[in-house]
Amino acid sequence: MADVPKDLMQEIKRLEEMFTVDTAKLKAITEHFISELAKGLSVEGGSIPMNPTWCMAFPTGYETGTFLALDMGGTNLRVCEIILTDEKSEFDIIQSKYRMPEELKSGTADELWEYIADCLQQFIESHHGTKDLERLPLGFTFSYPATQDYIDHGVLQRWTKGFDIDGVEGHNVVPMFEAAIAKRGVPIKLTALINDTTGTLIASAYTDTKMKIGCIFGTGCNAAYMENVGSIPKLAHMNLPPDTPMAINCEWGAFDNEHKVLPRTPYDIIIDKDSPRPGQQAFEKMIAGLYLGELFRLVLVDLHDNKEVHIFEGQNIDKLRKAYTLDSSFLSMVEEDPFENLSETGDLFQNKLGIVANHPELELIRRLAELIGTRAARLSSCGVAAIAKKKGYETCHVGADGSVFNKYPHFKQRGAQALREILDWAPKKSSKEEDPIEILAAEDGSGVGAALIAALTLKRVKEGNMAGILHPENFK
Repeated sequence: MADVPKDLMQEIKRLEEMFTVDTAKLKAITEHFISELAKGLSVEGGSIPMNPTWCMAFPTGYETGTFLALDMGGTNLRVCEIILTDEKSEFDIIQSKYRMPEELKSGTADELWEYIADCLQQFIESHHGTKDLERLPLGFTFSYPATQDYIDHGVLQRWTKGFDIDGVEGHNVVPMFEAAIAKRGVPIKLTALINDTTGTLIASAYTDTKMKIGCIFGTGCNAAYMENVGSIPKLAHMNLPPDTPMAINCEWGAFDNEHKVLPRTPYDIIIDKDSPRPGQQAFEKMIAGLYLGELFRLVLVDLHDNKEVHIFEGQNIDKLRKAYTLDSSFLSMVEEDPFENLSETGDLFQNKLGIVANHPELELIRRLAELIGTRAARLSSCGVAAIAKKKGYETCHVGADGSVFNKYPHFKQRGAQALREILDWAPKKSSKEEDPIEILAAEDGSGVGAALIAALTLKRVKEGNMAGILHPENFK
């Protein structure tokens, strides 16, 4: 950075101080995280909901049958047909993706459910024609915080991922969904409503017995793991055996809503203030894909408007002023620019934003992207370390899915380095040596995981083991 002028170098140093999270801070965040996980399982609850999912077993690998899976994410709607075969941990899958129209995110509840029912109808007609079908069991991946009293029930606590539809929060989403599919005569029976993290955990455990935690690092962020019912005081009234396993959907995006430990910058505070739900999802707003590009944009606008610093001088930055105009893929491209002169980043700014950046400005842009991406990866490891410490896992695999984990450059390595610092692991003897706790790319949780959970649910029903399984009206 020899050619970077003094004022820009000072800004880079200021940003480094602001966005760098050292080992001591990571450890402090992890310890607070452990206490918040326990609080969420208790009767009084806490910021992290720690929702019981009524998914009460890991798969054996020998589940069979044909299942539909519906995955409603932040960007796409995906419909899959999954055939769990007689071969151990083998399956066949057919799938279709449908783009979620932006206007649906702030439209009416009816429009949302009708759109989903239409997509399901199209999928079934294109793969099965219009012939009469037995009702297919469906696992519905509903990746929003929901309270479940049964596995085929889910009361939406709050919308996340930019959704803001009236009349759904505080209500059970299953009857709304079932009414829309009944109206079209779609031959489906909702068997399990699941969260994508629970699906990720179960799908990954189907092919890997070392798998203990499922995570999502995508548009949003979250995790799931198996807890013993005896460690969940808020389920004491169910009188279940204390060693009964129960998958917990942590909903850890809400960690530290009270702002006790997370190192928020002025830019994080603006993101929160301008979001549809200020004061909520504090952790998510610092590490999830939805917000990384916006953080980056806010810093650049601030530097341009700050009269002490000179970036993009004399240029029209109106396109850069538009909120959420940059997503995390934009940062990925900046970090992946292989050229010394950062020419790809220069082209990106010119083509997308109409800004001609000089070389010192490109150096600052690159460093800022690295700082934001690194902070997200390091903070995300605090949650993984907290679950591992709470459960006493010294070695295990963690299945992670989501666009940030799969596509953001260096996210895995940066996260692994942070885990090493938090958990005080000895240095590796060779590059081939595995870390004691390894975060790996997950199996398809929202598809295969949803199908497996539907299969595990039907198996429990068949065995007459109904505790917390289906809503009483559904197994008359």
